[in-house]
Amino acid sequence: MANIGYIRVSTTDQNTSRQLSDLTIELDKIFEEKVSGATREREQLKAMIDYVRDGDTVYVHSIDRLGRSLIDLKNIIEELKIKGVTVLFVKNGLEFNASQNNSTHELMFNILASFAQFERDMIKERQAEGIAKAKAAGKYKGKSRKVTNQQILDKLAEGFSIRKTAETLGCGVSTVQRIKMNSF
Repeated sequence: MANIGYIRVSTTDQNTSRQLSDLTIELDKIFEEKVSGATREREQLKAMIDYVRDGDTVYVHSIDRLGRSLIDLKNIIEELKIKGVTVLFVKNGLEFNASQNNSTHELMFNILASFAQFERDMIKERQAEGIAKAKAAGKYKGKSRKVTNQQILDKLAEGFSIRKTAETLGCGVSTVQRIKMNSF
């Protein structure tokens, strides 16, 4: 029975020390990553889920550190419970395991997970508003293009398929399709 820590921050310039300092128990292994919690496709999350065994306890600072989607959070908790793993959210004081159901903890989890998702949605909404205002003021140009239209058209003229052109030039298939359609 091991004590496992899962620590996540959203960006590489953020610090994980706050989450570590709140864990007062000695951890046998720590899975730490600096990536958005908006997706479940996280290397260290997958590694932690693969690593844990029946009887282990996973310590997480708070619900929003494990994820930002209510559905993803519920699925992660369920997957860990099925494996016989206990999940303890330190800041929230919530514990989940396969051997006991606590309806109050379930209610609190659903509320806090909904807030985590709401926060993420608000961040995206504010970001979109900021971009729209910057575009209206002529201050936002978007991402710089990796490839020119002519480079795409040249590859297509050489006989490359749409998919091979995208792969070769490092751009999206939809970009190649759009340039091809607009060139005729």
